[in-house]
Amino acid sequence: MPQHIHLVRHGETAWSLTGQHTGTTDLDLTAHGEEQARSLASMLRSLDARHVLCSPRLRARRTAELAGLAERLQTEADLCEWDYGAYEGRRTEDIQQERPGWSVWRDGCPQGEMPADVAARADRLIARLLTLEGDVVLFSHGQFGAALAARWIGQPLPLGQHLALHPASLSTLSLDAQHPGRRLITLWNQTPAQCGADT
Repeated sequence: MPQHIHLVRHGETAWSLTGQHTGTTDLDLTAHGEEQARSLASMLRSLDARHVLCSPRLRARRTAELAGLAERLQTEADLCEWDYGAYEGRRTEDIQQERPGWSVWRDGCPQGEMPADVAARADRLIARLLTLEGDVVLFSHGQFGAALAARWIGQPLPLGQHLALHPASLSTLSLDAQHPGRRLITLWNQTPAQCGADT
């Protein structure tokens, strides 16, 4: 079983700046996002990861490359961001003008994924992660990363809406050595700037 699962959200994109839902659209990083990704290298260098898994989306792969882990990368489709379907590229506040009170965590997306779909995908990924030996690094996305953390600790998917993930942040999911079967979040949403790294 893995000792630690280190979850990295990709660096800044044009749509993460504007708050547009970015699922299947294959955006690259902004220049600042590239700087953020490079600054992750100092945080990730000290990790003794035996497995590096990455969403196939360009923004995640580019983050892994600039962070210095491209050579060990394995693509994992289950790490993709939520499929926003008809809401791709739109902002929550704009969607709520048409659907007051809409929440992706409760209502899902027409022509895209529903919360049950994302929960099932996260659970499938967790089952795979639990078969791996040694530490793991995952390169993924904001809302799926939060969903994965919620399911890791056995909570309903909507808990993820309370787990903010900034671009180019590092979080750690672990197993409790003192209590077999208990899963922990031991680090959340730490950015290189918080660690004193140059950005």
